[in-house]
Amino acid sequence: MDALLFSPLSIRGLTLRNRIVLSPMLTYSATNGYTNDTHLAHLAKFAVGGAGLVMVESTKIDPRGCSTPRDTGLWKDEFIPGMRRIVDLVKGYGAACGIQLGHSGRKARRSVPWEGRVPLRDFPGVDHGEPWELIGPSPIAHDEKYQSPREMTGADIAEMVEAWSQGARRAEQAGFDVLEIHGAHGYLIHQFLSAHANRRTDQYGGSLENRMRFAVEVVRGVRRYWPEGKPLFLRVSAVDEAGWSIEDSIALAHTLGENGVDVIDCSTGGMLDARPANSNPICYGYQVQYARAIRHGAGVKTMAVGMIVHADQAEAILQGGEADLVALGREYLVNPNWALDAALKLGIAAPYAHLPPVFGHYLGGRQRSFAGLRNSTWQTGIKD
Repeated sequence: MDALLFSPLSIRGLTLRNRIVLSPMLTYSATNGYTNDTHLAHLAKFAVGGAGLVMVESTKIDPRGCSTPRDTGLWKDEFIPGMRRIVDLVKGYGAACGIQLGHSGRKARRSVPWEGRVPLRDFPGVDHGEPWELIGPSPIAHDEKYQSPREMTGADIAEMVEAWSQGARRAEQAGFDVLEIHGAHGYLIHQFLSAHANRRTDQYGGSLENRMRFAVEVVRGVRRYWPEGKPLFLRVSAVDEAGWSIEDSIALAHTLGENGVDVIDCSTGGMLDARPANSNPICYGYQVQYARAIRHGAGVKTMAVGMIVHADQAEAILQGGEADLVALGREYLVNPNWALDAALKLGIAAPYAHLPPVFGHYLGGRQRSFAGLRNSTWQTGIKD
């Protein structure tokens, strides 16, 4: 049986060389929203290593929406040249390049993870030292450590829809192939979806249909600027700790699919900081079940994420019809050449041909000269 992991996948006008995706991972390395050489070095190696799609980390469409002072931004045109450098580098090595656009809402204004990810009380804004205001669907703090956000007005909501729309325009101008809207992990869109965080009594609160309204308006706004021929992804928390269910996600995915979303990126959680004892236990592939449920329940393509580590595991997900794409995050930090490693372990013909010739030529030559060679990722040491 041919490996699905290395079969091309066409979505709208884009064909990915394989089904392997670098999940968007925050590096917290930007300065005033601007990218730098750290982002180039971080992302290029995954394209070199054979990934089909390399996703740039969650990039904010409004400086108030930054999780930390070190988030990347796309809220003004001055950011486009730096993003274009990343796109050109990644695509130059044969991968498609995507970007995730988000807003942290009431979970904004925190320190970077290695400094505790604690809420910052009085801190200048990311763009130019402006006051850093927290906004959200309702004036309810994320938890007791956080300050309460200002409840967004109708004008605020329209402003954020337009900010996502303009972010999509800038992403297109930078040359990205894929755009993903971040609607998960307790951030702004997820806050509107959640009856726990959203206590509004207008058309954006109350019923599930009303709570989905903001997400739908963002998608429609983005699709005004994001080309018809380019795929649009949206990340969801398929279930969370505060009552959002897989049935809710299936209904959301069905509606979003009708409004121009092509792929649902299926994560979980983030509405509460503490995981309840009965929440989904973390293990290999612990979120794949939700990608399967949404794929079959809503009739949209899905991307599976969460402790996908091994090549045969990823292949089984695709062969079982549980998802259309598999995304790796921290495992890719362990092994930036994960795609090559997977090709070797799955017995793909001419595995080194999946790398740029400047690297694949020499690795293929080494394998031909020593047929018994096993790379270091195959075994614990030479005694094995």
